[in-house]
Amino acid sequence: SLRHRQLVRMASKQKLLDKYPLQPGAKDLSLVHHPVTSDFLPTASIILVLFKVSFFLRRLLLLQPKTSSDWAKFKLSDEQIQFYHDNGYLTKIPVLTEAQVDKLKEDLATISNPDTNPHPAQGLFYEFWSNESGDPSNVLLHALGHWRVTPHFHDILWHPAVLVAASQLMDNKPVRFWHDQLFCKPPHYGGCVSWHQDYSYWTRTVPMAHLTVHIALDDQMVENGCLHYIPGSHKWTSKPLPIVDQHFGDMDAFPKILTPEQRDQFRPAPMLLKKGEAAFHHPLTVHGSFANKSEFPRRACVLNFFADGTASDTNDQLLDGVPVYPPGAKLEGQFFPLLYDPKDTPVE
Repeated sequence: SLRHRQLVRMASKQKLLDKYPLQPGAKDLSLVHHPVTSDFLPTASIILVLFKVSFFLRRLLLLQPKTSSDWAKFKLSDEQIQFYHDNGYLTKIPVLTEAQVDKLKEDLATISNPDTNPHPAQGLFYEFWSNESGDPSNVLLHALGHWRVTPHFHDILWHPAVLVAASQLMDNKPVRFWHDQLFCKPPHYGGCVSWHQDYSYWTRTVPMAHLTVHIALDDQMVENGCLHYIPGSHKWTSKPLPIVDQHFGDMDAFPKILTPEQRDQFRPAPMLLKKGEAAFHHPLTVHGSFANKSEFPRRACVLNFFADGTASDTNDQLLDGVPVYPPGAKLEGQFFPLLYDPKDTPVE
């Protein structure tokens, strides 16, 4: 059950903190609700950072695009928005430059091998699974909470190419951060991510007003286990389907719970993303990815958002290490920052 999965993960978190206590100098970047590097800022902001202009002045001047026309560069077309609503996803949206992808990969290298070289803030992860499947022939690194640990995974939350589109696809609502994820498949024995709907894991938050952004850090091909969607599956039900595979190892389990009509519509569509491109999807869109048996890695970072006003629907922790928000409490504060409000930055 989902509750059993949550209890297992809570126990794992305590073990993670015991195994990787915070080292001197470790910083919890969830306390900082603005970019901490210049690598995802406009050029003028980079100049300000290089000259060490005060934080407050940088916030006032060009920390993000300044004018509505600057923000409009990141706006989706009406046709793209309609495609999303019809199919439950939108793919191949350019988000990161090659240099920005390289910065994220540098950060990834500092957190990927905690048993031999733990990051000073490794214990701040909500979850960290070096191989969630437990099968050495089906390896999947899956982690949540790296925005708290490394500067570039922190700063990508404020990337305008992500935020403008996310707001548009959530009916132009203000965008709050939910949590991040990493999915990394090594060459030759990289694991699968079994079919699922994201909101099946998120029913502890209400209403369903969520959005997922999957960003490729490597070129994604069928051979190295690219992301697949089931077009139109977000319209199958108004509530999420059950979780059928707790450890992302079985690609055959999910279709068994579908109705005959749903199975007829179960036609996986591969998302052949280039590195730096993103795919956006609805919380009920069925998606997954097959194993990586190629000679190339397949790494991706994921940003999960919800509309401002989303609330807790549980007496348990929403994420490991986050204080309890009682049912009905609005999700905000340190761990759920408001990232973008279109009313403050109108896009013409």
